[in-house]
Amino acid sequence: MESPLRVAYLVESCWHRVPGGTARSAVRAAAAVAADHDDITLVGVASRHRDRPSIDPGLVVRHLRWPRRPLYEAWHRFGKPVVESATGAVDVVHAAGGATPGAKAPLVVTVHDLAVEHYPQHFTKNGRLFLRAANAAARQRASVVICPSESTRDDCERYGFDPDRLVVVPWGVDLPPMADGEASAKAVRRRHALPDDYILFVGTVEPRKNLARLGQAIAAMADPLPLVVVGPSGWGEVEVPPEARPIRLGSVGDAELQALYGAATVVAYPSLLEGFGLPVLEAMAHGTPVVTSAGTATEELVAAGGGIAVDPTSVEAIAAGLEAAIADRSVLSVAARAQAAQYPWSRCADGIVAAYRRAVA
Repeated sequence: MESPLRVAYLVESCWHRVPGGTARSAVRAAAAVAADHDDITLVGVASRHRDRPSIDPGLVVRHLRWPRRPLYEAWHRFGKPVVESATGAVDVVHAAGGATPGAKAPLVVTVHDLAVEHYPQHFTKNGRLFLRAANAAARQRASVVICPSESTRDDCERYGFDPDRLVVVPWGVDLPPMADGEASAKAVRRRHALPDDYILFVGTVEPRKNLARLGQAIAAMADPLPLVVVGPSGWGEVEVPPEARPIRLGSVGDAELQALYGAATVVAYPSLLEGFGLPVLEAMAHGTPVVTSAGTATEELVAAGGGIAVDPTSVEAIAAGLEAAIADRSVLSVAARAQAAQYPWSRCADGIVAAYRRAVA
């Protein structure tokens, strides 16, 4: 048996106003590590807070004395204060998303994506400065850098990360039972007054997610379905054409989200760039076909079936992809669930723990 490890696990993203996929994947990955690896003890770390987190980190959290903004700046400029000042001695520090902390122990950093380098215009000035400082600190200090996809790994190497420190650990998904799927679908349609057929988008509503172009594509379809949008508002203005008949549900609980996935005819996720694309995998786990973007990480998820990858900059390509997914729904549905089964959370947990072992070797 491997020697036990005590790991400080950064969960600051759980207190963000819009936690997004970064926080959701970090929390779920931590739960998988805790469930499958008795030799790993995770201790949550966050800045000083008076309010409750936006999502439950699922860990006992030790708080540093500094509030977020000055803490981030001090971490990125000076590498201090070290997280051990809150957690005590640890074997590994894992920055699971967001900032790159100061640490005495070997540092593992998850880089979710480098969208800020591809589409800087889709971030605020402060957002650009923060992300680039965090990435620069990760390049310098991390013993191991976890990337959730080959696409992100390639980006990290392209932007100066040491390729020998990069490892790919995809996120995971739980396959829902098939038995109650239709009952849940009927119930969620009734609660939200949704039609039998609709196109679903899940994610933070911001320019990078390409919602405006998706709306234009739906309006261009021969027989358009209404667009149901689930997720909080992020940064920037996004206008969806009224012809797409958008239905905004905002943020919903996880059980409600899973029911909406299962009830959807197609899930559309034509984001301009993703580091992984958790909504794509979650939709496929329900057997719901996906139309997503070629040339980014989400194409990796549908490469073996279960979805259609299209040019996200082409309204015509997105519209054609949606129509093809609707026409071939029964075949794609079977392939989608089979493909999602290749991504259990246990696989993700094993990869993360292997990264910890590598960092202390």
